[in-house]
Amino acid sequence: MSQIFGNPAQIGYIVSDIEAALDGWIAHGVGPWYYIAKVETDHFRFRGVDSPVEISVAIANSGDLQIELIQQRNDAPSLYKEFIDSGREGFQHVSYWTTEYQALYDKALGLGYTVGHEGSIGGEQGRFAYLENPKADASGAVVEISDVSGPKGMFFAHLREVAADWDGSDPIREIGG
Repeated sequence: MSQIFGNPAQIGYIVSDIEAALDGWIAHGVGPWYYIAKVETDHFRFRGVDSPVEISVAIANSGDLQIELIQQRNDAPSLYKEFIDSGREGFQHVSYWTTEYQALYDKALGLGYTVGHEGSIGGEQGRFAYLENPKADASGAVVEISDVSGPKGMFFAHLREVAADWDGSDPIREIGG
């Protein structure tokens, strides 16, 4: 358990081929996956500057832990692009969910974390921030905090419930588009 953020809720992977990554996770029995080919953000900022990032995302639960796959589809500045450009692929972040987003955000900044990128999906209760800690070791792992006080939290709870009874059918469920 994190002394600062609480219990981890999600592990995030940055991938160059989300379809291949989905196939691999499904082969391990994880699913069903909820796939969004083009995520619509309310806003997205990389190190304080607006960035028109385009990403595809797939999420599924394995027990209580959510797995997230992210593929960036353009060259807009982001921590995702930096990760891939550095020659890495795979585990990138651990996400902690909160219903007290602003308090946790302010606490993290007060402890020396800096915002790598941040944004919102679905309004004020869909905020997220990827935090870097210059004091941390060279693992390269990033901390994400995510506001789950609104519809996103209800959706994540639904994903956990669906995964608990998943029989292997309909492994990829597209959302939108």
